[in-house]
Amino acid sequence: MRDIFFDLSVRSVKLNFLRSLLASIGIVIGVVAISSMGMLGTNMQLQVKDQLSQGANTLVITSDAVRIGLQGSTPSASSSSSGITKTQLLKIKQSAGTDNKVIPLYRTSTEFTLRSVDGRSSIYGIAPGDVTSFLTIDNGTNIQWVNDALVGSSIASNFNLKIGDRIRIGKANGTESRPMVHIVGILKARGMTSDNVNTDNAIIVSRDWYTDHYGGVDQYSQVNVIVKNIDTLSEVKTAIDSKINTDPKTPVIRIQDASSRLSSITSTLGTMTTFILAIGGISLLVAATSIFNVMMMSVNERIQEIGILLSIGTERGEVRRMFLYEALILGILGGCVGGVCSLVIGYSVVSAMIGTTAYFFLPESIVYIPGGMLIGMVVCVISGLYPAWRASNMDPIDALRSE
Repeated sequence: MRDIFFDLSVRSVKLNFLRSLLASIGIVIGVVAISSMGMLGTNMQLQVKDQLSQGANTLVITSDAVRIGLQGSTPSASSSSSGITKTQLLKIKQSAGTDNKVIPLYRTSTEFTLRSVDGRSSIYGIAPGDVTSFLTIDNGTNIQWVNDALVGSSIASNFNLKIGDRIRIGKANGTESRPMVHIVGILKARGMTSDNVNTDNAIIVSRDWYTDHYGGVDQYSQVNVIVKNIDTLSEVKTAIDSKINTDPKTPVIRIQDASSRLSSITSTLGTMTTFILAIGGISLLVAATSIFNVMMMSVNERIQEIGILLSIGTERGEVRRMFLYEALILGILGGCVGGVCSLVIGYSVVSAMIGTTAYFFLPESIVYIPGGMLIGMVVCVISGLYPAWRASNMDPIDALRSE
């Protein structure tokens, strides 16, 4: 059965089409703002989480002092003058067990020269056999000879580096001969990872080459323990800690649980997403004010019509329903148009700001579009509650007397 009060609401929207359109545009903007901001924050969170999940099954073990590096290099904050000693490394291997992979490595920061162009990067000293345990060679081969080296994807791209190129390591000062490495492979991009090994802008050399030029034999900057079963991560961490840090007041090493770091960062990003959504929600508050004004104008313009309806026996609840229908129509129009715009604008924003839309159509991201539409409709109905209540509570006689 057709609802005559819904027809009256549709008629009112059509008679005041321009005013209704402008009010709906406010809802469109609000829906687009909430949906786009939500998708942007979620896509950022999903991308970082995906990148950090590489190495989430890794324990990162470091010491606390500072290593003195090769001339022209800057020591890493996580390396030390004593570093992780050979004895400590043996204890780590014993505690980790045979199922888990223990990877000791050296690290510092250095300048380099390629084709007369200077640059700066991290440099890692890693046993060639350990490289493929957690790094992927995208092009070329692994280190075989002492002067061989691998480079990260960012260096290769920024310097147009190719297999076979040679890089001089250290600061160019015109007086000293600097060591040279031969590039045999380019690593696949890793992005931000939770194992504290950021190789995209790094040079990977053999441990022998590193200690020949930087010193510190068996004094490792960092030891990574790759745990085969992530469920045993805490158990392995506790075993290593109790084996080496025998005095809790003066710990010898620091053990960082990569999965804890992942949880911390994703939690922070989740908070940022909520904050971004709150900013987008401000536009809906503005839209709610616009809808409220439109509904109040509609009530004031139709006072005599309301008086006639009430005087012929129309129930007050039916009058309320008529104005709520009108608010709902505005919400549906604004929500639907806003949903379509959100899909286009959100996709463009995510592509421009993050650089990838790989996560855009995942449920966690796309759910913001129907969510934004629903919020827009609810805001419209809420904005129409008081005008509808005011219309339904008019005195019929006073309403008929009004001009």
